[in-house]
Amino acid sequence: MKSKIKNYLNDVKVELKKVTWPDKKVLRNSTLIIILFMIIMAFYFGIVDVIFAKIISLIIR
Repeated sequence: MKSKIKNYLNDVKVELKKVTWPDKKVLRNSTLIIILFMIIMAFYFGIVDVIFAKIISLIIR
């Protein structure tokens, strides 16, 4: 069991050395785009939620 875990961790280490990591500028830009997209989607779903809540409250009355 220990040898399997040790082999697995060694394989993970080898594979991580093959990864091409993004540089700082690309990472920052990608993160900003994702955060901006999430803010836009939060506003969109918030507005849709308010609209549906008003419609449901009009139907229930």
